Amino acid sequence: VQLVESGGGLVQPGGSLRLSCVASGFTFSWYDMSWYRQTPGKERELVAVITRRGVGTNYADSVKGRFTISRDNAKNMVYLQMNSLKPEDTAVYYCTCTLGQGDYWGQGTQVTVSS
Repeated sequence: VQLVESGGGLVQPGGSLRLSCVASGFTFSWYDMSWYRQTPGKERELVAVITRRGVGTNYADSVKGRFTISRDNAKNMVYLQMNSLKPEDTAVYYCTCTLGQGDYWGQGTQVTVSS
């Protein structure tokens, strides 16, 4: 199982970024996918979840209305569109999934929101 995130970077407050995650090594369309984030000194936070067919989504209250999770099962990709970014969104963002044998995480991509 491999999850590889990309798309992070430095953005000004109010700006947008789109994170991508490509998955391999498992049947992607069978599993829900999630994005988490973590800041040093804080607990890891669940940001968004999308069901295996992309019909259902759920978001942390802190990002509702600003972030959108989506997926393309034909490409084994999951995305996180982040709009109206705030400094408190600064974190390492991780793509994750839970398979029968455990949880899997990507290496993370850094998002920094600063002027």
